[in-house]
Amino acid sequence: MNDHSPHDVPPVEPEDPARQGGMARVLVIDDEPEIGNAVRAGLSGAHFAVAWVATAAQGMAEIARWHPDVVILDLMLPDMDGIAVCDQVRTWSAVPIIVLSVRGSDRDKITALEHGADDYLTKPFSMGELIARIRVALRHAAPVTGNAGARFAVDDLAIDFERRTVQIQGREVHLTPIEYEVLKYLAMHVGKVVTHQTLLRAVWGPDYAEEIHYLRVFIGQLRRKIEPDPSRPHYILTDPGIGYRLRG
Repeated sequence: MNDHSPHDVPPVEPEDPARQGGMARVLVIDDEPEIGNAVRAGLSGAHFAVAWVATAAQGMAEIARWHPDVVILDLMLPDMDGIAVCDQVRTWSAVPIIVLSVRGSDRDKITALEHGADDYLTKPFSMGELIARIRVALRHAAPVTGNAGARFAVDDLAIDFERRTVQIQGREVHLTPIEYEVLKYLAMHVGKVVTHQTLLRAVWGPDYAEEIHYLRVFIGQLRRKIEPDPSRPHYILTDPGIGYRLRG
């Protein structure tokens, strides 16, 4: 056990991105030195460029300065709750956020997702699972290549698959990577009912097939952003007990 206060842990500087050979950048925000060092070592061994900080203030400064590709966020930080960090970051960045926390109740997971987290992993955790989830987050955030000019439109909703943009009545709507992937999958199967399990596997992966609360949270967030009246959805329709479909 390290005997210094976690409040005093300085940022662990990554290498200059210009020397990283295109490696994905991962920022770890966790005040436990054992966790920070272990995650940094494990991710570095998996060929990620990693920075580790111990406070929310340091973390948000590093997001703005270093522009990581993924953020690993503890909820219990010395200077600010991780939920508040999600709220603040989501006002200016769509960087994928994976919460890593000892708090493992469904309520905690739902709260984190509702406040902008993209994924949630409970401590203790396996490094292999964390790496797999980081790679999924990177795939969701990656720009689409090929299929140039492909677009989808229904009524006032328009999706540009090449640019990964969504517009309502000509106004661009800001979506997180996960929200975009959910909407994109529904658009690719427009008019058809997509079951909960199918959508979860397609967007989050096979290990998430039963995590229906994930899906409900993100569908709710999408409706608040694209529906004229989220309480009476026009675009994303529910087939009770089965799944969702996008109006064609």
